[in-house]
Amino acid sequence: MFLLASLQVSLADLIMLTAGGTLLGATIFYFFSSRKSQKNSPLELQKVNKGLDEWKRKYFNDIEAKEKQIDELSHKNYESMEDLKVYKMEIEELKKQIRDLSTEVKTVKPQTPGPVAGKTDYMSQLQEAQYSLLEHNEKINQLLQQIDVVKETEEKQREMIRNNQELSDQIEMLKKMLGEKESEIDHIRQKQNLTTEMSSMLDNAYSEFNILQSKIVKLESQLSSSKMVGIEYEDLKEVHYKMTRQLEETRNKLNTVNTENQQLRVTLTETEDKLREANSQRQQLQKKVSYLEELNNDLKQMSEANKKLEGQIRRIGELESMLNIIAEERDELKKKGEE
Repeated sequence: MFLLASLQVSLADLIMLTAGGTLLGATIFYFFSSRKSQKNSPLELQKVNKGLDEWKRKYFNDIEAKEKQIDELSHKNYESMEDLKVYKMEIEELKKQIRDLSTEVKTVKPQTPGPVAGKTDYMSQLQEAQYSLLEHNEKINQLLQQIDVVKETEEKQREMIRNNQELSDQIEMLKKMLGEKESEIDHIRQKQNLTTEMSSMLDNAYSEFNILQSKIVKLESQLSSSKMVGIEYEDLKEVHYKMTRQLEETRNKLNTVNTENQQLRVTLTETEDKLREANSQRQQLQKKVSYLEELNNDLKQMSEANKKLEGQIRRIGELESMLNIIAEERDELKKKGEE
């Protein structure tokens, strides 16, 4: 049973080594093909996947065949172990028979005829002893032949033990090699994972770069529009400054006209009083009246001009509100650009 277990372990380890080598080759092939095929066409990727599928099918077929061989060898080993047990039992029985025969031979002694016994009895006893000795000799020869067979089987068993020891040593070496190959496979897998992570990181970086580029284009367009708005704002600001300056000038003129109007009214009242007082100064007063009428016309014109100025002031207020709206839009555009 020990031979059977060791033989099963050795064959299983050999199959695991073969499978590990096949898996290592497939992994290395897949790794290099995946690194080369990162920029290849989908047709080449399909070819690589097809090759990997063929490797997998071949690997599983080899495993199936090795398992069948293991079953057959384990069955043969079991039968040989059963035969060995039978041979050992036969050897024990033959040894026992040899011991019994040796004791019987030692007990058999030539008996001398007594004075009363006859020659016939003596001869018959001698013949029986001779027959028994011949039978014992035949049995001994058979036992010796069986012992030779048992020795051959023992020699074969020792040879199998030596072979098993050599196989176990080879298995240990193969296990070490398999461990090294597994560590290499793990290293290759780590490299593959790193390459996939790097490729995914590069893809993410490219996508983020494209997004940032599109944002930059949008911001540039918004910046150009904000520049146009800024230019319009400066123009409107300049117009507003001119209009406010004109408004101040008209206001000053209006104040001066109002003061003059008040003064003229005072003079008008004074002249009217003077008209009542002196008819002699009528002509002069008429001239003054005509002058005052002209001034009144001027005042009417000034009032109309005042109305026009009020309309312009309202227009200026509307322009100021428009400028405030444009300034708010520009601030919003600046905030969006900063975001």
